[in-house]
Amino acid sequence: MARKKRSAFDDIVEIIARLPWWVGLLLAVVSYFGLHALTITPPSTTPAIPGQIGDIIVAQMFYMMAFYGQYLLPAIFTVGALVSILRRHKRTQLYQNVSHAPNQKALEHLTWHEFELLIGEWFRHQGYTVVETGGVGEPDGGVDLVLSKQNQTYLVQCKHWKAVQVGVNVVRELMGVIAVQNATGGFVITSGRFSDEARRFADQAQITLIDGHQLRRLLRQHSKISTISPAAQNIPVSPETAPICPKCGATMVLRTASKGANAGRSFWGCSQFPVCRATRPI
Repeated sequence: MARKKRSAFDDIVEIIARLPWWVGLLLAVVSYFGLHALTITPPSTTPAIPGQIGDIIVAQMFYMMAFYGQYLLPAIFTVGALVSILRRHKRTQLYQNVSHAPNQKALEHLTWHEFELLIGEWFRHQGYTVVETGGVGEPDGGVDLVLSKQNQTYLVQCKHWKAVQVGVNVVRELMGVIAVQNATGGFVITSGRFSDEARRFADQAQITLIDGHQLRRLLRQHSKISTISPAAQNIPVSPETAPICPKCGATMVLRTASKGANAGRSFWGCSQFPVCRATRPI
């Protein structure tokens, strides 16, 4: 079935709806006063010298565009802001319902689009700014979410697969997009499982994998991922002095190894442990 052709109105509303609601309202105010200023003085309809009729027609056209645009554009931006508010409410409700669901199969009841909305909302709870790159029936270019945090960008691919393992090709494709877009790193999140090959490949790339089991646990916690208790001892460190995780972009914390050859030694560990196991020497 052919996709229904969208109008320019639909496209603009969709773009604004993907932004924070206050951005749409700000654009509405700015566009109104900006275009209104162009309509204060109507252009002359009488040519001062012969041959200016063409210039007068062009000036009249711009005047009419500004006159109607001062009402039309703010209305479109306001509609986009309202859609953004409604979608925000939907995402919040979805996150609340799934994170508090007693049934561990709550993820399986979601559509693929709801799964993406859920993941986006979860990252917002972790302090990321989230941009959803695609909607229903729209191509996403291999990336479902774009995350921003501390001036760094991360790409997210969501795979709502219930039975099939996510293979290495998905991880490899995301790594290619990360390289092209010069992003800091990425995440692949699934409601199912990852193959062993995919996990090995991700360990060598700037990509964090979160499978269905990990995701359910993180959702149940319903708190920022930085509050996850690490297995190793954490020593409080000022956020200003703590480095950024080179793999996922979270703040690192100072830890002390409790066992192994390095027992008793301090090191930097990712605050997202055990989801991210990146470390850095001091």
